[in-house]
Amino acid sequence: MTTTSEPLRVAIIGTARRSDYLYGPIIQALAGQVELVSVWGRSDGSARKLGESLGVPWYTDLTRLVTETAPQIGVVSVAYSANGQVGLMAVEAGLHLLLETPIAHKLSEADAIIQAAAARGLKIEVAEQFHRRPLEQIKLALIQSGLFGQVYTSFNDFAGHGYHGVSVMRSYLGFDAVPRQVTGQVRRHKLAPYWSRLAGSIDAWNETQEYGLIDFDGDRTGIFNWTSVGYDSPLRWWRSSRFLAERGMGITVGVGLDVEERLSLLAPGGEAPHFITLERRWERNDGGALVAMVAHTGDPHQPIVRWENRFRPAKKGHGTQWHDDEIGV
Repeated sequence: MTTTSEPLRVAIIGTARRSDYLYGPIIQALAGQVELVSVWGRSDGSARKLGESLGVPWYTDLTRLVTETAPQIGVVSVAYSANGQVGLMAVEAGLHLLLETPIAHKLSEADAIIQAAAARGLKIEVAEQFHRRPLEQIKLALIQSGLFGQVYTSFNDFAGHGYHGVSVMRSYLGFDAVPRQVTGQVRRHKLAPYWSRLAGSIDAWNETQEYGLIDFDGDRTGIFNWTSVGYDSPLRWWRSSRFLAERGMGITVGVGLDVEERLSLLAPGGEAPHFITLERRWERNDGGALVAMVAHTGDPHQPIVRWENRFRPAKKGHGTQWHDDEIGV
């Protein structure tokens, strides 16, 4: 990686939808820190379309892309099934990588990517953003402050599917927590007809419910709950995460994405919970970009815990007003 003040040179590897509406605009909005220099696609048509949309050279030959545009980092954004294959190709081309979730669909492919990166001294990162969103980051800052003491149990209550939900659940325990045993259950059910936001129609849909109980070292427990219609069904509106700790607890409450965090410590006297107040601190008194998340704890020794948004504009009012998911990415 570069040690100069020059922007890091980035290529987008793949033409999946996120390449154009998410990764490209984010990279271009971070001018001065990173520079989008090229894109790669499997076909002339898709590569040309993405390159013209983002205003950069496009390629179907990855070796030629690396030779002619000299990227340092590749953002791999391809069709879901191609993650492992294209990820390995990109790391073998000599690029540090940001990879989509999951890193691969076979353990052998994931191992090959990791081994190829290690052999070349390259860094790889998986773009798991759920636990990096501002509300999750302030909770993690509070846990890391020690105010809650040891976290014993964490829950993904339909906050996200698969790797998204697991990342949130694991984050409260610490990603260094070692799983010892996993017990899972899957059930399929018929549902009453409803309007699906993703499908854009009313129909009688089926549901797959997934449950996992994970035993971690140190007598810690992770509980994973998910339903396949959790993102778009009015029948399944609960999207929460929870943790139970030595000195308090936290739970997300609300309907769908309209949620708030209820975080509590023990009130003085030990007879009631004391709830932490979370504040979104903006650029201006009437809004603007998110500057920080501030937790007013009520603890006399640590009254304030902060999480700073590193992507806030350097100059007030002169920058992108990112939403939470973009900040996480």
